[in-house]
Amino acid sequence: MKRDVAGIILAGGQSRRMGGGDKSLLPLGGGRVLDQVVSRFGPQIGPLALSANGDPARFSHFGLPVLADTVTGFAGPLAGILTGLEWAAANTACKAIVTAAGDTPFLPLDLVERLTTATVQRTGSIAVACSDGKRHPTFALWPMDCRDALRHFLVDEDIRRVSAFIDRHDFIEVEFPVPQSAGQPVDPFFNINEPNDLVQAERLLQSMKP
Repeated sequence: MKRDVAGIILAGGQSRRMGGGDKSLLPLGGGRVLDQVVSRFGPQIGPLALSANGDPARFSHFGLPVLADTVTGFAGPLAGILTGLEWAAANTACKAIVTAAGDTPFLPLDLVERLTTATVQRTGSIAVACSDGKRHPTFALWPMDCRDALRHFLVDEDIRRVSAFIDRHDFIEVEFPVPQSAGQPVDPFFNINEPNDLVQAERLLQSMKP
């Protein structure tokens, strides 16, 4: 566990392709998608919070702080990252946060370790996860001192693309392997966007059981 790193689960997506609602609260493996995310991500970090707008009571089962965006309007995951940084700065002694998407039930168990290790020699850099040559910008380590620049980027410049902010700053890409399960590759950053993805996730979860 990295006690000086806070974790922020980005669970505030609008889920248009799933017909609305919270993807993270969809049933999976006898629980919910978010149960899988918390069980894999939570042990890796110190303080943990959810980034989500709307009624926080729907997440009461998890016993975690629920952070509404500190910027107006639905500004997407970059607003959740900014909110997480500002929450951690005000409520913890952490030096950085690591973010993870709330609809990715197979996220790496060494996500935080590998991202923090990558920045040991480059303090202040953003470390972003990649797999199979693809960048996953919502899975990243964000140093605490980037929050003012991020607020300016999001509010004053009105730019909402996470990758665009990363590209403007010093960053490190950290490649994660794609493991096999039942002879099939399982991207650790597989996310649930459509109903068929939920079916596939259930099948993958069952194949990974001992």
